[in-house]
Amino acid sequence: MQKIEQITGTAVPLPLDDIDTDRIIPARYLRCVTFEGLGEHAFEDDRKQNSKHPFDDARYQGASVLVAGRNFGCGSSREHAPQALIRWGIKALIAESFAEIFFGNCTANGTPCVCVSEDAVRQLAAAVTANPQTAVTVDLATLQVRCGALAFPCTMPEGARKSLTSGQWDFLAQLVENEAGIKATAKRLPYMSNFSAVS
Repeated sequence: MQKIEQITGTAVPLPLDDIDTDRIIPARYLRCVTFEGLGEHAFEDDRKQNSKHPFDDARYQGASVLVAGRNFGCGSSREHAPQALIRWGIKALIAESFAEIFFGNCTANGTPCVCVSEDAVRQLAAAVTANPQTAVTVDLATLQVRCGALAFPCTMPEGARKSLTSGQWDFLAQLVENEAGIKATAKRLPYMSNFSAVS
């Protein structure tokens, strides 16, 4: 599995508070069978209402880091929200804080979410707006965010950081890799093999 220690790329600024999962991906897209194609619908309703939305701004196309405000990803527990961002191209998120379930879904998909201060969000958003080609680095080893001459400390729960930096974030892949162990355990469980059918 891939170890994720550092993400570097250009960024898209969206320094707003309380952006919920319904805004990230509208509920009508929950009916999809797979997550394919969700990226093009990220923030779709917001983008229709705001012709200057950063996700439609040519200067930020190809960005892989999202800079957001407080309580990003609040609302429902749907995995579709981080999947839509990932499929749009986002590989790391920086915000003042994240909703807990959204944070967990991102981590389980190998997408780091780090927290910085309100002032750091403001400065990062300003720097990216002034020069959209400036590279932003999210460094999980040093717990630091860097953007040009700017550098800020960042935080994330240690369990999430370790799972990303060790490559142990993909729990489904871990299950698949341990197929032999799972089968051995199943053979030892009486309710998996030694029960009679109920008539």
